[in-house]
Amino acid sequence: MANTTWNRQLLPDAARLTPARRAERTAAPAFGEVLTEHMVSLEWSAEQGWHNAAVLPFGPLPLAPSTVGLHYGQVVFEGLKAYAQPDGSVAAFRPEHHASRFQRSAARLAMPELPVGLFLESLAELVAADRRWVPEVESQSLYLRPVLFATDPSLALRPSATYRFLVLAAVTEDFFGADAPPVAVWASTRYSRAASGGTGEAKCAGNYAGAFVAQVEAAEHGCQQVVWLDAAEHRWVEEMGGMNLFFAYGDHLITPPLSGSLLPGVTRASLLALAAELGFTVEERRITLEKWREDSRSGAMTEAFACGTAAVITPVGRVAAASGDFTIGDGGAGTAAKRLRGALVDLQRGRAEDPRGWRYRLAER
Repeated sequence: MANTTWNRQLLPDAARLTPARRAERTAAPAFGEVLTEHMVSLEWSAEQGWHNAAVLPFGPLPLAPSTVGLHYGQVVFEGLKAYAQPDGSVAAFRPEHHASRFQRSAARLAMPELPVGLFLESLAELVAADRRWVPEVESQSLYLRPVLFATDPSLALRPSATYRFLVLAAVTEDFFGADAPPVAVWASTRYSRAASGGTGEAKCAGNYAGAFVAQVEAAEHGCQQVVWLDAAEHRWVEEMGGMNLFFAYGDHLITPPLSGSLLPGVTRASLLALAAELGFTVEERRITLEKWREDSRSGAMTEAFACGTAAVITPVGRVAAASGDFTIGDGGAGTAAKRLRGALVDLQRGRAEDPRGWRYRLAER
């Protein structure tokens, strides 16, 4: 880890939630709603580089009304999880991969790149401060949210000269809840998430803000999520919400290739490696919405599922579209999704061997 001097302004025990109150708040935590008691903060300027490393009580931020990040969208973030391990330690899953993607997102938006070592150190500092919040129950994890935003108090149309980096933590269940049934999705032909040469590969705030209107459209059609099609023809399937998609033809899996408009998911990359170990063959190939419909109706496609850090693996049971609805398989969770999810969760929670070193220890027992 980086050799950083940290200013740790921790809450005294008397000011922290009691175990009983904390248990009450985390009994059924909706995704992103139950934040812990501290946050990490760093600042960047061209003159000083990364500085003012601190662990602070979670609370509001003072921002100028003209802050660049508010007006011009220079904001990138990450999302990863930490898990209690059987030996009493706490480990994050593939944080180096998230750190590298965070750097690429920052570079795409003309922002400074946080060193990987400092990224990892910031996670460890927050986990140390809020160790008592790390869930022990199987259905929960500690979700970590690094975010970098521009802080210049200026309306000049240029990249900011100063930035702030934060890490927040939240106790959460999976995005759709523990043991959630397969989702219904709306294939949007009216809106596009990203186009070639755009910011689709970056995990930036604007990508998600632009998706909200399509999410509302999906809800109007009785669906929980949006399936994004390519921006040029609205034919080729790309992503589901903020998650990558897989299609199963028995033991053969297909996932759309990273075209420049898709987010390169850490869970996606992990499943590509794990699938081979479980006896699946995997092909990165484009598939049209019409092909998805035809193969689902014929029975050739046996299941479809989305994957991402927040949701882990979520089966897709039904697709709604202007051209007609269809069901995948029997509409339930398929065997491929169940097997891959089991292997992934066992690895994340320390119940399986980790030959690739994907678990990164943030705190000892």
